[in-house]
Amino acid sequence: MTKICVFGAGAIGGFLAGCLNDAGANVSVVARGPHLNAILNDGLSIIREGHKSNYRLAASSSAGDFGIQDYVIIAVKAHGITKILNDLAPLIGRDTVVVSAVNGVPWWYFYKANTGTELDDLPIEAVDPKGKIWTKIGPQKALGCVVYPACEIAEPGVIHHLNGDRFTLGEPSMEPSERLKIFSSLLIDGGLKAPQKAKIRDEIWIKLWGNCSFNPVSALT
Repeated sequence: MTKICVFGAGAIGGFLAGCLNDAGANVSVVARGPHLNAILNDGLSIIREGHKSNYRLAASSSAGDFGIQDYVIIAVKAHGITKILNDLAPLIGRDTVVVSAVNGVPWWYFYKANTGTELDDLPIEAVDPKGKIWTKIGPQKALGCVVYPACEIAEPGVIHHLNGDRFTLGEPSMEPSERLKIFSSLLIDGGLKAPQKAKIRDEIWIKLWGNCSFNPVSALT
């Protein structure tokens, strides 16, 4: 059984945890505060298309409780990843795959990008100051993920899925891989769309252009 830990089981992270549990994965979650307490006491509930499902998942504020994983999903804000590097360490072994389910240009962006410039295989200072994530996790462990669903925490322990079911995936190297195929299959088995894209960076920019275009209009109206 594939071991997957979701670090940051908020709206998107919690939604992913429930779907992956439906797919038969061995899922654990790292959360905090009232949300964690609710998950421990009553389980994680997800409301989707009017139906409420409850999941009794292993949950803790400490990743050290779960050991090395096959996949680690980082679902905290992009600027928060550097702050949790030490906390992530107990989850990551030699073959662990790290999926950053965050918005924006990811920390691994120029790994095997083949742009033909001096930026290739270098960290991005703006999202990875001093290359801390690059050094601590290692870009070879990264699997690209572009998040499209919209979810919200309705109350501690309860996640409301609003719309969208696509998580586009791809290797930074632009090559197919077994680890990509396995993760995509798990998401699909969990009721999601998980297309595998060779040019995952193109998908990142499509999402960013959408955010730049629609988010200001949404805020103003």
